[in-house]
Amino acid sequence: MAKLQLFFQSLFVILAALFYLSHADVGTAAQYKTPYLPTACYGNDASQFPSSNLFASAGEGIWDNGAACGRQYLVRCISAAQPRTCKPGQTIQIKIVDRALTSVSRPSRNGATMVLSTTAFGMIANPSASFINIEFQQV
Repeated sequence: MAKLQLFFQSLFVILAALFYLSHADVGTAAQYKTPYLPTACYGNDASQFPSSNLFASAGEGIWDNGAACGRQYLVRCISAAQPRTCKPGQTIQIKIVDRALTSVSRPSRNGATMVLSTTAFGMIANPSASFINIEFQQV
């Protein structure tokens, strides 16, 4: 098990170095389910959610004291602990609507860079995964 973790950590560092050149960042994504309200960004205003349901909570690394609210990111799955978890060629655009640390619904894994809505997570990865490695870039 320790060797497998070391492998994925090494792979993550290599991928991070490669994607650094493309001006995108790498991190991890978890998922969360309803209830999504209230949010740290917009309270109980249901109009905050895009009609596509492609939204996320910001992890502490991108929260930026609330400045992340409303930011939009392009996100794609680059790897996961289980083979064939990522959906190849899928990139989505999400909107930050909440802070992961204080969201009403708990993420599938703590400490993620982003916690994606069920819809968003399922568009780029197998929904049975608890977390994935992602490449993301602010739009």
